[in-house]
Amino acid sequence: MPKMNMLQAINNALDIAMAADDKVICFGEDVGIFGGVFRATSHLQEKYGRARCFNTPLVEQGIIGFANGLAAQGSTPVAEIQFADYIFPAFDQIVNESAKFRYRSGDLFNVGGLTIRTPYGGGISGGLYHSQSPEAYFAHTPGLKIAVPRNPHQAKGLLLAAIRDPNPVLFFEPKRLYRASTGEVPEEDYQLPLGQAEIVKEGGDITLLAWGAQMEMVEKAAELAEKEGVSCEIIDLRTIVPWDIDTVVDSVLKTGRLVVTHEAPLTGGFAGEIAATIQERCFLYLESPIARVTGLDTPFPLTLEKEYMPDHLKVFEAIKQSMAF
Repeated sequence: MPKMNMLQAINNALDIAMAADDKVICFGEDVGIFGGVFRATSHLQEKYGRARCFNTPLVEQGIIGFANGLAAQGSTPVAEIQFADYIFPAFDQIVNESAKFRYRSGDLFNVGGLTIRTPYGGGISGGLYHSQSPEAYFAHTPGLKIAVPRNPHQAKGLLLAAIRDPNPVLFFEPKRLYRASTGEVPEEDYQLPLGQAEIVKEGGDITLLAWGAQMEMVEKAAELAEKEGVSCEIIDLRTIVPWDIDTVVDSVLKTGRLVVTHEAPLTGGFAGEIAATIQERCFLYLESPIARVTGLDTPFPLTLEKEYMPDHLKVFEAIKQSMAF
């Protein structure tokens, strides 16, 4: 199998999807001949022409409104929002149109072919407007699916699944991993199931749950914990909506402890939803309170990014506190 970084895997997935179905159309700011700000759409315009891969004006609400219209007419649009921080002008289109199209018509029409790609998260010194993790805003909206890959293999398989899913899907790409994460990726067409978590490592003492770039922090923290005799079970959620409740519940019933980590701020973060659900299902089996290791309840800082980010040391401290409770 060839080695790819995450950007190459995403580009490969788009190439395969466009080759297999001429209804697949890619568009967004600078995605054409420039290949996007991170080059995720490189060479797609050259290969498929300006009618199927093209630039849009810098108007996010317009990009998603246009995508909704295309999807409603039977196309399979893959719309790129250049940074997740700039998805908010399109918030109305996503939560009031994309998510509700099928429901308001009694399924007479829908925008199920829509996929929205966007890079998200910190770790690149992007400051206030290029570092946010807004997945929880959209997880509150029935009618959407949300997926987050952690490596190139997942990026390709989950993106192909998102493009072909009969529901609108938000695909958040951890930009810190675009070139940092490399690995073997099959050349052929394949899909990974949306809504199914992956048990990355089995263990018996504590469950560690994350998604996207935070998986690296969890794995590093688990290595530190293992040196102190703590057996960690590591789960990559992969899909925020729908999230794989049963896999997490089964793990916590076994370990009795749970640490959840994400880059987004604590208040209203998706870890809170996970914690509430797990305590409902596992209350009598919990050996300690469910711990959340997250970003801070402040705007994302520039010079203090390292202090803001939930790193492996913060996760390790949460593991120790949970074990000592």
